[in-house]
Amino acid sequence: MSILTFSPTSSEKDLRLAILECGRICYQNRLMVSNDGNLSVRLDSKRVLITASGVCKGRMEADDLLILDLNGNVIESHDNSRPSSETPMHLEVYKQRPDVRAVIHAHPVFATALTVAGQDFPDDILPEVALTLGKIPITAYATPSSQHDADAIRPLIRDHDAIILRQHGSLTVGRDLDEALIHLERLEHVAEVFWRAQMLGNVQRIPPGELKRLSGL
Repeated sequence: MSILTFSPTSSEKDLRLAILECGRICYQNRLMVSNDGNLSVRLDSKRVLITASGVCKGRMEADDLLILDLNGNVIESHDNSRPSSETPMHLEVYKQRPDVRAVIHAHPVFATALTVAGQDFPDDILPEVALTLGKIPITAYATPSSQHDADAIRPLIRDHDAIILRQHGSLTVGRDLDEALIHLERLEHVAEVFWRAQMLGNVQRIPPGELKRLSGL
């Protein structure tokens, strides 16, 4: 079983290792670059484990993670590290979604480029999107590293496991990091397929009737 797949009984050590591994995967696949992006997992009903601010997610160590309460207060931090600047967005997810135990905020190139170009996400070109994620919303523009990102996802996160942040990447959630990462990888794959299809000159859409049938499966 993948280290990214965990349960409510998984130890804090295992959860720390899962975040480190997920960070490496995201960095190696250019879903996060430089020190961008952030990851978190729910430790229990009152605590969250989250990446520190300013740390490259491909070169993290276990001590680069902090423990917070759901109000954002730091419970445990090594070397006086500060929590991710996107902490309010992560906490908004955990407050609204008791089923969610993992959150990934990434900067996937193709999905982000769609919003820079002012285009909607193409959730009607590949059947696997309709079968898994359904319609993927794009938020209004919000100031990064502020409460504004939490405000932007607030009306959307209850009903969506994948959201695109306008000109600021993506937010995917799941019952563990494996599921949240699968959503992120699928979102970016679809955006890249759409971009390449546009370069070829013709994007074929799935007919609305078939989309409705797929969403009901």
